[in-house]
Amino acid sequence: MHDDLRRYLVDPGPKPVHRGVKAAASTDSAIVTETILEVLADGGNAADAAIAGCMVQAAVEPFMTNHTGTVTMLYWDSASQQLHCLDSTGTHPKGLAPFRPIPSGHGPYAAAVPPSACIPGFMPGMKAIHAKLATKPWADLCAPAIRWAESGHAVSSFEFEVTTWGGGFTTYFPSGRSFYLPEGRWITVGEIFRYPEMARTLEQVAEHGPDWMITGGWGQEFVRTANAMGWAITADHMEQAPPPRWVDAHRFAYGSYEVASLAPPQLQGLLLDMTLGIVGHLDMASVEPMSAEHLYYMASALAIAARHYGYINDPNVFDVPVDVLSNDDWQRMQARLIRSKMPKRSMAEHVDLAGAAGLGGPMSLVAAGLPSTSSFPDQPSGSCELSIVDEHGNWCQMMNTLQSGGIPGMVIGGIPMVGSHATFGAGGSAIDTFLGEGIRMRSTIGNTMVFSDGAPVFQLGTPGNVHCTVPQVLSYWANHGMAPYEAASAPRLLPLQDNGTLVVEDRVPDATQARLKDFGVTLRAVLPYDYHMGSFQMCFRDPETGELCTTADPRRCAVADGLRD
Repeated sequence: MHDDLRRYLVDPGPKPVHRGVKAAASTDSAIVTETILEVLADGGNAADAAIAGCMVQAAVEPFMTNHTGTVTMLYWDSASQQLHCLDSTGTHPKGLAPFRPIPSGHGPYAAAVPPSACIPGFMPGMKAIHAKLATKPWADLCAPAIRWAESGHAVSSFEFEVTTWGGGFTTYFPSGRSFYLPEGRWITVGEIFRYPEMARTLEQVAEHGPDWMITGGWGQEFVRTANAMGWAITADHMEQAPPPRWVDAHRFAYGSYEVASLAPPQLQGLLLDMTLGIVGHLDMASVEPMSAEHLYYMASALAIAARHYGYINDPNVFDVPVDVLSNDDWQRMQARLIRSKMPKRSMAEHVDLAGAAGLGGPMSLVAAGLPSTSSFPDQPSGSCELSIVDEHGNWCQMMNTLQSGGIPGMVIGGIPMVGSHATFGAGGSAIDTFLGEGIRMRSTIGNTMVFSDGAPVFQLGTPGNVHCTVPQVLSYWANHGMAPYEAASAPRLLPLQDNGTLVVEDRVPDATQARLKDFGVTLRAVLPYDYHMGSFQMCFRDPETGELCTTADPRRCAVADGLRD
């Protein structure tokens, strides 16, 4: 392994908090964080840094994101005192039924049903951000990604684990095998993973702009490949896909703060509003963190919020009941329902007897209950969050993700794709869309900013069970007074299942486990720091000193850092 790349390898584990910086960046990759800070040091603003960071991230973390997926963003413009909200998800072409390619017959999952194809949203999103907010030339912001695709990056143990786990999906077409198995084998830990064909494509993107991957040379090859596979899209579909939307964020009061997150059709703003409102009426601030009451209240509130996915769709088509779901009286009634389910006497005997019958059992280390959004067994499920603050006071929280990007399992011009995880009008699925002209799919993407006295003081976001992890971290911070890193490190859980099962990271105190049995709850554990439970990227103001700070979650390979005087 080249010594100059050794310093970029980071493993999951404890992360530092960087304080008193004049500009900040937190991402899932040391390479991406370095790129962002270089752009900021060169006079770029947070939008410039975000574009360069996303372009590089898709070049060095193809196991988590790519240049054809989805982009969403919250951007606080300090000069105008305006909050911008971008939604650039992948889309489904007008008038065509969902298309799922037939696997080639290679690999253990060749008979499984892959996800549907969709029109990529990444480059349209980059184009929209550059046109509205950026200050640097487009080609300059592409240059780092070209360099990293050409030179390659050192493969970490985490990358090797995630890539090989999804190998049945990514290698069932010849183009995927050529990309991920360039010498007929996986690139192992410490080796350099290069993709010169991606670099050549990105050179064209730099020269011709993001349209190269929409209506230009790459976009045309995308259409030809799709047609050869039986997907009858046209160049018009690439151009007529719903453009990225600049919309008003969903904003709501929470104690002395104002929280802003993504608006419908994206779920996160209303899920946050519902969950935090319900636990507020359960007086969460007075409950001991990690007590049985704390876990029961949070898991129950998350379950209620999740049951309302079906009411949150594209507001261009549906009358989304924002006023109902964010109504304080409605949230108070949901809290009352949660209290009514807490038994008047111990249900520990029920938990023991049901467990003996094979229906439950004591805390055990199993990956039970983790949700799946696809029928494909080992389909990659990755995303990357960026958190950026520049020295001009612009704040940017955004996600770039491989989800909802292109033709599943194919690689075109060195650009890998995963396809859309969406169901179609299923109601209860987090990633879902209705088919028709101009309709955007919904998903759970966690871009969130917290304001105090009209200015941002905390921004955060994560991939990995986003629908339930962001409310937990905000609750730890706002209700229990934890510092951001402490709040992100604390144990996390999934919504309480209807059968009383609670999936939680394996750090629950014995006394809490015993008390939860009294409530009739059966615990199922995942790893103590499970990366499926998210990996937060955060920037914040220290409430005592006002210093700008940044940090990252311990569950993945994230790196936070900043510029100093």
